[in-house]
Amino acid sequence: MIGSLIGLVKNKKPNMVLIEVNGIGYEVNVPLSTSFKVPAINESTYILTHLIVREDQHTLYGFATEEERNLFRALIKISGVGPKLALTILSGINTNDFIKSVLTEDIDTLVHLPGIGKKTAERLVVEMKDKVSEISDSLEIIEGGLSISNTVREAQNALVNLGYKSSEARKILDNIDKDELTIEDLLKQALQSLNK
Repeated sequence: MIGSLIGLVKNKKPNMVLIEVNGIGYEVNVPLSTSFKVPAINESTYILTHLIVREDQHTLYGFATEEERNLFRALIKISGVGPKLALTILSGINTNDFIKSVLTEDIDTLVHLPGIGKKTAERLVVEMKDKVSEISDSLEIIEGGLSISNTVREAQNALVNLGYKSSEARKILDNIDKDELTIEDLLKQALQSLNK
């Protein structure tokens, strides 16, 4: 697996960059968000990559951030979403806004992305909800205008592991005053509220 490249930019298009590493040119398919961040031709760049191997071709996909690559990897696991559509999604919406749309079940925003119909948008919301924590450990995800810290997300994941649905876990945690609580305190309060 080729995980990243450091080399000179030899060609640059909106959806592809050619990076020369030790005399070898790698064609890397990229979303627009990454393309904008790639430096000018003949300048050095560092890009995270994901390699897809098929019988007839090896295709490299490149990303400016770990969050983008994680989102791409999560998207291509969903039925009906291939690498091309995943890149189109990343080109049309940033990672934070995509996560917010999934968490708030904002189908309208997703439908406005090229290549996304209502059924695909609904599938994305259902199948991506539990993958949100895999996409970013560092992002503070905005849900309904509120910032969700890593602690709250960990508590939500713990409740899901205990058998609660992701939506139920969120509702439970929404009703708790979360200021300066540790994950243990959050879980205690969540479980106590369930036993009332």
